[in-house]
Amino acid sequence: MSLAADLVAAGRGNVEMVVECAATMFEAGGGVPQLIDVVLVGQHPKGRQLSLQLVELKRWSTVTRVEKATADWVYVPGMDEKRHPALQLRDYYEAFTGTKGPLYKLDFECGGFSYLHNATDASVRPLLDVDAPTGAYAQLYTKDRRGDLLTDLRRSFAADGADVAVEQLLRSMGVRNTPLLDAMIWSRGDDTVFTLRGRQKEVADQIMDTVSKVLPDPRNPALVPDERRVVFLVTGGAGTGKSAIGLQIKAELEAQGRTVKYASGSRAFNGAIQQHVGFGDTEFRETFTYFSNFVTPPDPPLDTLICDEAHRIRDRSTNRFWKPEEQGTRPQVDELLDASRLTVFFMDEGQSVRPNEVGTVDLIRDAAQRHGAQLREYGLREQFRCGGSDAYVRWVRAALGVADETPNPWTPDGLMHIEVADSPEELEEIIRAEALAGASARMVAGYCWPWTKPIGDERRLEDDVRIGEWHRPWNADSDSFCANEAPPSKIWSVHENGLDQIGCVYTAQGLEWDWCGVIMGDDMVRRDEQWVFRRGKERKLLDSDVKRVAVPGSFDPKVKAGSVDDDEFARLVRHAYHVLMTRASRATVLYSTDEETQKYLKKLVGEVEIHGLRPTWKNLPQEARIPHLPRPRGSKRSRRNRGKPGSYEVDLRLF
Repeated sequence: MSLAADLVAAGRGNVEMVVECAATMFEAGGGVPQLIDVVLVGQHPKGRQLSLQLVELKRWSTVTRVEKATADWVYVPGMDEKRHPALQLRDYYEAFTGTKGPLYKLDFECGGFSYLHNATDASVRPLLDVDAPTGAYAQLYTKDRRGDLLTDLRRSFAADGADVAVEQLLRSMGVRNTPLLDAMIWSRGDDTVFTLRGRQKEVADQIMDTVSKVLPDPRNPALVPDERRVVFLVTGGAGTGKSAIGLQIKAELEAQGRTVKYASGSRAFNGAIQQHVGFGDTEFRETFTYFSNFVTPPDPPLDTLICDEAHRIRDRSTNRFWKPEEQGTRPQVDELLDASRLTVFFMDEGQSVRPNEVGTVDLIRDAAQRHGAQLREYGLREQFRCGGSDAYVRWVRAALGVADETPNPWTPDGLMHIEVADSPEELEEIIRAEALAGASARMVAGYCWPWTKPIGDERRLEDDVRIGEWHRPWNADSDSFCANEAPPSKIWSVHENGLDQIGCVYTAQGLEWDWCGVIMGDDMVRRDEQWVFRRGKERKLLDSDVKRVAVPGSFDPKVKAGSVDDDEFARLVRHAYHVLMTRASRATVLYSTDEETQKYLKKLVGEVEIHGLRPTWKNLPQEARIPHLPRPRGSKRSRRNRGKPGSYEVDLRLF
């Protein structure tokens, strides 16, 4: 790109280029945000404040006037009539600097220019004439004016500090977000630090508005109760903010004195919140529960039941430890609807990873109709996980065949980083280095090895995950700590000792880390330009309950041949890797145990430029190093004091 070469020539090669950037991820009315070609980001050389230049790149080599009296419109050969690029920049400038823009209330310098590197001044004279638009965004450069461009770039940007500046901009744009669990620990009493944006805020406001209309005021009960029932169904992919919305409205409802519970089908998600956010706070922990806990409906019904990860709803509420009379006999979705007056379901059908998970949009629609409830549906599009990189999420879906798109080599976008390790040892070395430096990091894998329960009185973990000479245990199949302080499965994702074990989709779903190492096993391998899915077989060691791999493939007991057919098996395995590969907020490290698949991954990822571009903790500017908070220490403090200075002591670190 000519502009990149010009930045280097001006001695400003450090300046960050945000390509195809929108001032906001949200457009009024739910439309697609307008994208500007490039936003140059750095620090101003004088005041060191945030400095931006909004850039429109045009390949026009010649233009002619459309009207004599104005240069607002010009004719471009082969492209018909076009607006003067400065008018486009005016719209972008107002979007960035206005009261709803990312620069509002920041200390900044902002300008804009059009760059026609193929044109001369004479060939585009109408764009430069006295009647051309003016303003801070109206500068225009041709190849005749390249010297002026280099001078102005030096005037606008310092030679360093761009990495700090771009983090400041990305945060103000909502691309970089506080991790969910950290945000909850920072919560103070009935408030949270979630900043809902665009469609997220619309959905939350609609739910709260409906609550005010349908549910009785706890302080002024109505003489004649309102019997109307409402169901909200909010759909969206991984990282679109479903949990943030749910936790925000939970806090607001509790502040109003309403009865509310937050249900999930994920032990890992609930365990992380209960053990680390609500540690020592019994009242808080009891507001989080599971879908299966409503076989007997509460009396009186809850005001609101929030159902996160509703794609994990089961057909029936059952448990092998329950007595026959305690097992659910009705559809689980009916139990959830009977538990409250207003029910909110958050769902991503693309994250269903077990054959007994029946949560679908149609299931909720049918259940709402049976219960005579008014159904309101909303969709979330913008995602905030994976560094806010839509390109990365699309790349993963195409690479795995989840989406019907041709997979293309990864093009680095500055938001997410991908690399392929040459061995499991290298993958672990990378993940451990980042965790020890201060980042959050975990290793996960496809369910491609047998899983041994803790052994003996000492509850030792067997090294089940075995790749050549490299052996590591799965996270503990236990509800209590095991040998060497290995944490129970439900808090493996957030306990400091979890770094020593390998997680799977069932303990990773719903959570995120800065870095995630993903091991692809032999359940999904590349053959003849397509994916092949394989089931494994195990063998038992002599005089032991330990099992090893006899035939490589899947060892997930939930997807045995007798329980799902081949098509369903392939779908569930794809979805599992889709979940695992979208857990990171900065970098994903891949490794496949299969040689041909490893070559395919390296081809898709391409050559990785390590120096300067790899978002290691030491490479990040200080502003980007978000410390992961210690959990509150057990105490009898009230929820209103939770998170305030002095209200807890440091116990274990979250990561």
